[in-house]
Amino acid sequence: MLQPQTEIEVKPVAPISATNGSYLATEQRPWGSFTVLDEGRGYKLKRIVVKPGHRLSLQMHHHRSEHWIVVSGTAKVTCGDCEVVLATNQSTYVPQCTTHRLENPGVIDLILIEVQNGEYLGEDDIVRFQDDYARHKK
Repeated sequence: MLQPQTEIEVKPVAPISATNGSYLATEQRPWGSFTVLDEGRGYKLKRIVVKPGHRLSLQMHHHRSEHWIVVSGTAKVTCGDCEVVLATNQSTYVPQCTTHRLENPGVIDLILIEVQNGEYLGEDDIVRFQDDYARHKK
């Protein structure tokens, strides 16, 4: 005779980084959020979500370049004096020491993957020139 099975509550668990076995933490920002998916010597991989109608600061980095790949939504990218709109599966490159901005002009979340390369990848390597959220220049 079969015994009735007891229901077991399964709680969601944050994904684990492939390289170091640690749990991934999502950091909230006024424009959306980011999650560091992986990092190692000279690189960092992030998942960035930008809410509709929001944008990141006009900024630059002294120590890193960035590649952005759009996974979902629409990205309006300012890089130096150029402006381009990217859709799903499109990408762009932001050279080190170049002013840039990421914006979501769409009506759904913009989700992209950012690959950072450089000698120093700390969050304090940001020089802000303009910021919608009145954060201090660094």
